[in-house]
Amino acid sequence: MNISRQFEKDLMELQIALSKKQLTQFITYYEMLAEWNQVMNLTAITDYEEVLKKHFIDSLSLVKAFDLTSDISVIDIGTGAGFPGIPLKIAFPNLKVTLLDSLNKRVQFLKAVIEKLELQEIESFHGRAEDFARPGLMREKYDLCVSRAVANLTTLSEYCLPFVKVGGFFVSYKSEKIEQEKKEAEKAIRLLGGKIEKQVELYLPDSDIYRNLFVIKKETACPKKYPRKAGLPAKEPLM
Repeated sequence: MNISRQFEKDLMELQIALSKKQLTQFITYYEMLAEWNQVMNLTAITDYEEVLKKHFIDSLSLVKAFDLTSDISVIDIGTGAGFPGIPLKIAFPNLKVTLLDSLNKRVQFLKAVIEKLELQEIESFHGRAEDFARPGLMREKYDLCVSRAVANLTTLSEYCLPFVKVGGFFVSYKSEKIEQEKKEAEKAIRLLGGKIEKQVELYLPDSDIYRNLFVIKKETACPKKYPRKAGLPAKEPLM
């Protein structure tokens, strides 16, 4: 399988330069995704060009909102088939990446991808954000938390902000304009020690696919009682 010209064009538009090895890693990642997807539900998007655009380029669009060139630690919450964490790791090998997902089958896929692509300083864990954010585990250990998970911004903030160091950031990928959701989330974000620093709206290169990146800065330590026990952040979002 050859690398797509459109993918290379999209990368140029994002000002991301990749080596031949990195481009090959993306192709191998796609091939593994397509293969494993036949036996487990990893993604509804399977067409090669669509995966490149809607998963890989979408994951990398973070460069429009955040500088990824320094050696920072990143955790991807609810990573699923590895988005955005694995594309970010391939494109920016300097990142130290942790992937967290609640479904063990998906974590087995992630481990296989990491091994096959020979990626260093990246690990994947099976578990829930509410459990791993407890003191003594991964709490307040990361410079950056990212999530493309489909959840309300209030709920996502309760899952993600506890992982971020004071002075670090949480970036939520959204696919629609969410002014009302943003307004409702602001109080909860403050309660969790954060503040919305900026909102970057963009369209993926050569497409009408809209993206909305919320950059939230962690200003103070998260109160110990958050996140609440499993299920509550989604069932009863903070008001």
